Amino acid sequence: MIRKFAGIPGLGIVQSAVLITILVGVTTVHAQQTPAQQPSGDQTQTQQPQAQQPQTQPSSAGQESSSSQEASPEEIARERIAKTHNYKNWTFNVGGGASLTNGTTNKFVRGGGGIAAAGVARNYSKYFGFRLDFQFDSLPLRTTALQAAQATGGHSQVYTLTLDPIINIPVTHVWGGYIVFGPGFYHRTGKLDSSTAIPGSACNPFQLWWGHCFNGSLPINGHFLNSSQNELGYNFGGGITRKIHENIDFYAEFRYLHGSHGGITTDLRPITIGIRW
Repeated sequence: MIRKFAGIPGLGIVQSAVLITILVGVTTVHAQQTPAQQPSGDQTQTQQPQAQQPQTQPSSAGQESSSSQEASPEEIARERIAKTHNYKNWTFNVGGGASLTNGTTNKFVRGGGGIAAAGVARNYSKYFGFRLDFQFDSLPLRTTALQAAQATGGHSQVYTLTLDPIINIPVTHVWGGYIVFGPGFYHRTGKLDSSTAIPGSACNPFQLWWGHCFNGSLPINGHFLNSSQNELGYNFGGGITRKIHENIDFYAEFRYLHGSHGGITTDLRPITIGIRW
């Protein structure tokens, strides 16, 4: 049958045209496929940076971790409060020492009597607070006082309660100071071993200070061996502090105490050393 088609006039020309058309189509298809493959190569090039992007992510993650280590606003606020509140609300102190006498008391009491003291302070700032103190002072009677009382021996003491504003003066992280002043309550007691004084006789200055003179004479009932009287007065003084531990200070303090009742006075200058925390 092919031969029959070949024998048809003009069929060769048609065949030639078909062959040429096929060749042109193949060439066109090849040309279209070759550029289409180039973008795929470019895509691989563009995909490589995208594949490398995860390598840069650890640095951003590191920045996030470092930023997460930064203090939160609440922590910053707490730190600011801690810096502002750089003092204790409550402080306590205990100490001991000896007293020097003054005024009329010095005439009848020797200096050097022992002291025991304790106190507590409520602080409202780094510089200001209120301090309540209790103190015991021994008042050893002079020999001349015992002779005036016509007694072979005796002893006396005073119990003090003071409530003072306290002004703290920080100097360095280790050293500081403070000032106290305010009212005081004094309870002075004493006892004579015995006395040959005659009841109803005129009082001398010691017996007047002792507190058992009425209308210038000793009580007729003879009750003048024991002494007990309350006095109101004031006190003032100050001290220095030295930090010996993070929460413990050593302090040395000097005060002046004055109490009075009915013309009878008690005057002391106690020197106290101790610790406060």
